[in-house]
This record gives sequence, C-alpha cells and structure tokens, in this order.
Amino acid sequence: MTDADTTTTGADWQAWQESWDRQQEWYMPDREDRFRIMLDMVEALVGTAPRVLDLACGTGTITARLLARFPQATSTGVDLDPALLAIAEGTFAGDERVTFVTADLKDPDWPTKLPHDSYDAVLTATALHWLHSEPLAALYGQVAELVRDGGVFMNADHMIDDTTPRINAAERAQRHAGMDRTRSGGALDWAEWWQLAAKDPVLAEPTARRFEIYGEHADGEMPSAAWHAHVLRDKGFGEARPVWCSPSDTLLLALK
Repeated sequence: MTDADTTTTGADWQAWQESWDRQQEWYMPDREDRFRIMLDMVEALVGTAPRVLDLACGTGTITARLLARFPQATSTGVDLDPALLAIAEGTFAGDERVTFVTADLKDPDWPTKLPHDSYDAVLTATALHWLHSEPLAALYGQVAELVRDGGVFMNADHMIDDTTPRINAAERAQRHAGMDRTRSGGALDWAEWWQLAAKDPVLAEPTARRFEIYGEHADGEMPSAAWHAHVLRDKGFGEARPVWCSPSDTLLLALK
C-alpha cells in the first residue's frame, strides 16, 4: 500500500535492496548488530505484534527486518526521498502489513499524513543526523506525541561526543583504514550507488527529483547520545539511554 506517486514495476527491487545494504555496510560493518538489538528491545518492551512507525524509512530496511522477525507486526514507513521510497514500495508491493507515506519531517504537519495517531514503536536508523539540533528537538516532540504510553522510540545513528576529540580522531582513522581495505572487494560508496540509480530506467526520474530535494548530501548535526537522551526526556519520555553502541554509533532507546 502506498500514497506516493511512483512507479514500482519493471525493476529488480530485491537486487536494489541488497545493493543498498552492501553500500551501507561498507560504512557500518556492525549495521546488522544494531538492528538485532533494536528488535530485541521491541520484543522486550512492546511484544511481537507491534504497530511500528519506520521514521525516515529509506528503502524500508527496518521494516524488512521487523516483518521477517515478527510476521504479525505492521509498519508505516515515512520518508521524502522519492528514489528510496520507490525501492521500498516496489519491495513491499501487495503486503497489506506495510504502508508508505511521503512527507517532509521538517514540515510541522507531517504527522497528519499518517494512517494512525499512535504507535507501539517508532524506529529510525542512520537518518536523523541530516537534521540540525533545533528541528531535531522539535521532531522529538512530535515523536513523543505519536508513541503510546509504554511505547518506545529508538534511534540508531552517529552520535558524537565532542568532549573526546582524541578518541574521536583515532576511531575515525581506524574506521576509514578498514573501509580502504575492503574497497578492493568492489564495495560501492554513497556517490557511486547514486550514480547507478541515476542510470536505471525506473529509478532515474525519482533519483533526479531526490537530488533536487536534498542536493549531494544533507548538512545536519550529530550531537552526543547524552544530548539525545536529555531532549527526549524533556519532550515527554520517562526514560532514555543507549542500549547498544559501537565506537562510532549509538542505539538510543526512549520509553514513554
């Protein structure tokens, strides 16, 4: 099900999903660990048949893993990127458990486009760092209103502690050295992946629209996990803390 005006036929959507995963894993080798812990905590706090909002859903990466683990779950994916939404819509075409909504999370009225006004879990990964702190705090306030009492919000993303510059520099150097070593294996980087999408007969048009919206790459911020936890509590969550972290990324959980 979808409300977006995109073509979802004539492409190998599973191949595009796998290509996206490989590109993302080149940047984040422990990406699947984040998703596993995210779904562990969904099960622990809201059960195995949750109503989920996949926030800034992209190709539907979280939704795919959610439904594979919890077949009775339902998911609403919301995003603005027409190319990634085209892949998501093509992948889940005909699956009545999944709905996609095209909306700009910086638009104060984006929640009115959702099919439900309450969710057991709102989940997002590697997406909200394109927002600056002020609009991100405002978004967290809207998320708090969408999560039911006892429900959860989880954000897996780059969260940088500016008080540890030497640690940050060492981590970044080590991570990029590892990326350089695996480059010979044929991994695509961000720019190369989008170059392929721009040449695809089905994705070329939505990719062009995508770059009209975002440009080459959004210029957001990556505040610390402590900042995220503080703001989420301030916006109405009762508890908030990291439940997983790597040297570069954090999975932060907030409980309503």
